Amino acid sequence: MRKIYIFDTTLRDGEQSPGVNLNTKEKLEIAYQLEKLGVDRIEAGFPAASPGDLAAVNAVARAVKNATVIGLARSREQDIDAVAEALKGAQDPALHVFLATSPIHRKHKLRMEKDQVLETAERAIKYAKQYFSKIEFSAEDAGRTELDFLCQVTDMAIRAGANVVNIPDTVGYMNPSEYGHIFKTLKEQVPGIEKIQLSAHCHDDLGMATANALAAILNGADQIEGTINGIGERAGNTAIEEVAMALATRADFFGATTTLNLQEIAKTSRLVSKLTGMVVPGNKAIVGANAFAHESGIHQDGMLKEKTTYEIISPETIGLRDSKLVLGKHSGRAAFREKLIDLGYELDEEAVNTAFAKFKDLADKKKNVMDEDIRAMLEEKLTDSPEVYSLETIEVSYGNKSVPSATIRVRIAEGEVKEQTAVGNGSVDAIYNAIDGLTTENVELEDYSIKSVSHGKDALGEVHVVLKQDDVSAQGRGLSTDILEASARAYIDALNRLIEKRKSPGRRDKMSLI
Repeated sequence: MRKIYIFDTTLRDGEQSPGVNLNTKEKLEIAYQLEKLGVDRIEAGFPAASPGDLAAVNAVARAVKNATVIGLARSREQDIDAVAEALKGAQDPALHVFLATSPIHRKHKLRMEKDQVLETAERAIKYAKQYFSKIEFSAEDAGRTELDFLCQVTDMAIRAGANVVNIPDTVGYMNPSEYGHIFKTLKEQVPGIEKIQLSAHCHDDLGMATANALAAILNGADQIEGTINGIGERAGNTAIEEVAMALATRADFFGATTTLNLQEIAKTSRLVSKLTGMVVPGNKAIVGANAFAHESGIHQDGMLKEKTTYEIISPETIGLRDSKLVLGKHSGRAAFREKLIDLGYELDEEAVNTAFAKFKDLADKKKNVMDEDIRAMLEEKLTDSPEVYSLETIEVSYGNKSVPSATIRVRIAEGEVKEQTAVGNGSVDAIYNAIDGLTTENVELEDYSIKSVSHGKDALGEVHVVLKQDDVSAQGRGLSTDILEASARAYIDALNRLIEKRKSPGRRDKMSLI
């Protein structure tokens, strides 16, 4: 069957999601997992945005060995130079350069005529050839571009030396029939189209990103661009896992396949959700908590008789397994190690010992430790942010007839311990007021969310917060069986990240790109 290349932009377009800020260590964690998933191309970021972004892209470029690493650039020489610098040391580097082509963008954003757009894009591609043998050109807002002009743009890109031409539905405006027709027309009318790959980059503003991507495949697209869990600008991007499973499940219809390791899908989804703080909705296709859940009596009866009556995908296909071992405080190291292997974690002896100690602490608080608890426990601390502040103790006093108060003790990096008591209009507010008093940081709480990691009254709770200070924002996570302790840990984690970003050489301004 025809191979469809997977271009993952979780680290670039995915990070443009409001409230998402990934540091270098987190980008590396995701990049390593994307390698395990088997994506062909990883767009690591937009190096011209800031020195910090350039450094993060360079770290990914040096680390990744089994995928092409790509940097994004506008059709400007300084942007292309920044990508060249960022991708030094990459085993397989490539450039992604773009310029808007639609009438509305030409008139209001670029203030260019058609011939100026063609000249600017051609000049950028030819300039990039001195650095890169692999170049992708994107006609931003291609979906709303006149089809005859899009043919001209594609022809120009081929002649200038692009290897891939991307046809993005930048604002999620297209429907599958329209979008597929664009690819069909380009395949039929553009000279030399067989020399390059056509790529589809869809947004989900009208809920049609996956459908449009599949329509593009049916009409000749060679590559699909998207993100894990469909995160991204506004309503998000094409969800890579949805396209991959659609092709795998309906190979008879699409006649195309990816080379992804499908059993890594669930793990990749969990990691991206954890590090971005973006919760996967329960009804999300493929990776949602309810994707393989059956409550209807009729459905349950059918499942007991034959799973394929109501399940077109086996959960094992994406790496989900039924629990075989129930762990608790009496479980030993051997059983714990076996559970780690079953969950897909490969840890050295020192890491196993550290994880086992954390597991024992958790098991003292919970009767049964579930798979989700272990995953959350292992993935809790994946950041390299220095701990300027760390939580020592927390005490909260609350009554529905009294004013809530909280006493917080934190340890400062230099070793000093400080304690502060504060009141608030609720327990969490009191905790955060106490922490503000200790740290003297003037911050604004932009977002606060809680989710249960597992089930039951003793379930682990995960709190996610986003703090803003001037024009800098940072997210933080906290995990505990006590949701108030988790709230304090998340707030302190976000503060530490804010301080780190404040000291970093340049701040990344998010831009709406393709």
